Amino acid sequence: MLTTLKNAFKIKEIRNKIFFTFAMLVVIRLGSQLPVPGVNPDYFANWFAAQTGDAFNLLDAFTGGSFAQMSVFALNITPYITSSIIMQLLTIAIPKLEEMQKDGEDGRKKIASITRYVTVVLALIESIAMAIGFGRQGLLIKYDALEIITVVASLTAGSAFLMWIGERITEHGVGNGISIVLVINIVSRVPQDLTGLYEQFIKGKPIATGVVAAVIIAVVMVAMVVLVVLLNGGVRKIPVQYAQKIQGRKLVGGQSGGIPLKVNTGGVMPIIFASSLMQFPVIICTLIGYNGTGVWAEILKGLSSSNWCKLSTPQYSIGLVVYIVLVIAFAYFYTSISFNPLEVANNMKKRGGFIPGIRPGKPTSDYLNKVLTYIVFIGAIGLTIVGVLPFVFSGVFNASISFGGTSLIIIVSVLLETMKQIESQMLVRNYKGFLND
Repeated sequence: MLTTLKNAFKIKEIRNKIFFTFAMLVVIRLGSQLPVPGVNPDYFANWFAAQTGDAFNLLDAFTGGSFAQMSVFALNITPYITSSIIMQLLTIAIPKLEEMQKDGEDGRKKIASITRYVTVVLALIESIAMAIGFGRQGLLIKYDALEIITVVASLTAGSAFLMWIGERITEHGVGNGISIVLVINIVSRVPQDLTGLYEQFIKGKPIATGVVAAVIIAVVMVAMVVLVVLLNGGVRKIPVQYAQKIQGRKLVGGQSGGIPLKVNTGGVMPIIFASSLMQFPVIICTLIGYNGTGVWAEILKGLSSSNWCKLSTPQYSIGLVVYIVLVIAFAYFYTSISFNPLEVANNMKKRGGFIPGIRPGKPTSDYLNKVLTYIVFIGAIGLTIVGVLPFVFSGVFNASISFGGTSLIIIVSVLLETMKQIESQMLVRNYKGFLND
């Protein structure tokens, strides 16, 4: 990775793209410090301190602390992420959108355009809900129509601006723009989390105890990063052989290839889906001020990950079991909508390809389904381990960190993908230089 960056800085074109990306990230962090006009800056700080659960912690991590500070980037790119997920699901449900997706570059541009409009609509809805819901409770210094409109306009414009920055990074920077915006938000919280771990487990402790705690923390972090890297790089390659055929007077074909099936096909999406589903009732109840009574109160506590793995209240860890089941279920669901074995088998058959020992057509599709079921389960288990470990340490040791689990997978995945894109850009430039010579 360091060698790739060193070589990239030697090439002016790529060096300019890296500097452009860095400049955009500086703009993002500056904007994250700008408060929305007319907002009480202490309201959210006090409100967060009063929360006993962690329903909004993931949202605050994704926004780089902008949500807690109620800056103009408080919504950040979360509306865009939600919009992208909605469009992915609708592409499966609506045939016209599915045709667009298959219609090459033009179709993808149309879907991207629709995604932008949906993002703005979602940002508008969320900002109105926040301005009115929290505004009544003290978020706005002066609760009137003008202040509400100002807050709504600021939050919606901030989210749209970040989406625009992400697209500019993709176009003029190193690529992968939206993901890089998300990563810089998550990484911005890491120093705060490391400081919290230092003060909790190392500061003021005997030297031996502090050293042991530091080593354990470092080993756990490194082990999780290694596991995430293995999950992202794990691939089962299915060998494919193409039959020879006569084309004109020539004998063509006969090449061998392969179908790379990723172990972690769904990426971080199963964890995001599972977390969102678990936290949605908690967030709604928190916003309307409902704490529940009797059985409902116990259910809400079980849904909150802040109550999982605590030795004093083991009954709430049932929520963790539900979370694990959801992660595994969503891993299979997301794989089913992103990879179609029957379509792959039919395309292979049309091109004269076959898997050695497997007949073309339905037997190939059944074989791919069987292999996919096996490797997705392995990926889901690995994903579950990465996602659950932070909850275990939080419950047993009260070590709360925002860059564990979901955030860590996003950081590692985006960094690896970005380095691949830089390498491909360097390779393309070398080919261009060779052709020009």
